[in-house]
Amino acid sequence: MKSLSVMAAATMAGLVFAGSAMAEDHQIEMYTRGPDGGSMVFVPNYLEVAPGDTVTFVSTQPTHNAQSIPGMLPEGAELFTGRMNQDVSVTLTEEGVYGVKCLPHYGMGMVALIKVGEGEPANLEEASGVRHPPLARRTLEGLLAQAAAE
Repeated sequence: MKSLSVMAAATMAGLVFAGSAMAEDHQIEMYTRGPDGGSMVFVPNYLEVAPGDTVTFVSTQPTHNAQSIPGMLPEGAELFTGRMNQDVSVTLTEEGVYGVKCLPHYGMGMVALIKVGEGEPANLEEASGVRHPPLARRTLEGLLAQAAAE
């Protein structure tokens, strides 16, 4: 009977480690001039990931950072701020939408949205109510509509 308990515990531990090993690392690049010609952009600017996945913001071109937008995070998620001209990786564990901005270019519409989990995000209404500069607001309206539709 003892060996059965040991086997069950080993199987459970294996499942836990297998789940974390399956987490993915996604990349979002930060551009002054993007591959499609757009200025001050995250590429991609919309991403859907699973809970536990990591998103790495890659400093492809200088003078950019990535940081969360207050009010555009699921409950329990922590704000993050990447340093200028440096990559930053964030593991997203809470389901919902995460708004991201490049602080120096926020007014120029340099924003991104990450949806974690499936279905309609629990914090979609709260995230939609956050105020932004006009160009950022216009971009985020489209991204939030995309998150609601998926």
